[in-house]
Amino acid sequence: YIGLSNESTLGVCKWVKACEELGIADKLATIQNSYSLLDRRFDSELAEACDYYNIGLLPWSVLAGGLLSGKYNKNVKGNGLPSSPNSRFNLFPDYMKRWHPDSASKETLEATEEYAKIAADVGITPSELAIAFVRTRKFVKDHGAVIVGATTLEQLKENLAPFDGTPVVLDEDVLKRIDEVHMRCRDPCCSL
Repeated sequence: YIGLSNESTLGVCKWVKACEELGIADKLATIQNSYSLLDRRFDSELAEACDYYNIGLLPWSVLAGGLLSGKYNKNVKGNGLPSSPNSRFNLFPDYMKRWHPDSASKETLEATEEYAKIAADVGITPSELAIAFVRTRKFVKDHGAVIVGATTLEQLKENLAPFDGTPVVLDEDVLKRIDEVHMRCRDPCCSL
């Protein structure tokens, strides 16, 4: 099978055409692009094209490099596992500046706090909310899968919680609240 990474809508369409010409169109299975509560650019025509061609999304950085985990957020109670000296943004201050707690835009940090509040209201961690949200997307649940990462065993356990036993389900009210934050703060991480 063939998987694409960080591809555009035009790129997906060109890959589909090339695979059709080679007689292997059924082998083009997935695309791996950034997708999270803070980066929903995939929702545009890229999602439409991938749905049309039955290409599932394998979203990377569903926790925005850890920012959506809550571990860097000191303004929200029940904010998940704490940041440690070995946390990505503590070890690498220049890494992913658009999501780094010291350099992310004010809008990104505000949206992160609002998402953490929604998670607290629902009784789950910010990580669980972020992962559960991504799992609600048609292009993930029909043909894709969520890529999770962790630095510690505790983080891995927290990140796998939405998949264990009874998965976290976000009802329409929660999804509406998430969309309200998104509409006020559309893809904040895409600009510094």
